Amino acid sequence: MTGIEHIPGWAALPVALLLVLGATIILIGALGLLRLRTFYQRIHGPAITVTLGAGCLLLASMVYFTVAQSRLVIHEIIISVFLLMTAPVVAMTIMRAAVYRDLRARRHEAGATAGDVYSIIDGTADSPQGGRPD
Repeated sequence: MTGIEHIPGWAALPVALLLVLGATIILIGALGLLRLRTFYQRIHGPAITVTLGAGCLLLASMVYFTVAQSRLVIHEIIISVFLLMTAPVVAMTIMRAAVYRDLRARRHEAGATAGDVYSIIDGTADSPQGGRPD
């Protein structure tokens, strides 16, 4: 395998820029994970920025190996498609699980009956109507 010194400058510059951009975006996502306080705020940092940062790294890898091997590299394309299809689904599933967990905890604390979501959201579980809209 050839090193970075064997690829032309027109290919080395975009590879370097994409690597730096991808690493910076991932770092911003990691700092957002540390900075934000609640779970619902924290889920956005990794879900959005890591996907974009990994996309930049994969683009850099595609350009580098396509130029270095003088052929199109399919592995990075497959990884990109898999990443773009699964990352939003995983983030949404984790968020739904957290919402379900929080609603169950609030329902248990409020003494609401099963399925009485309106009383949980409105905080009117103790009212005679049970918080249901008319």
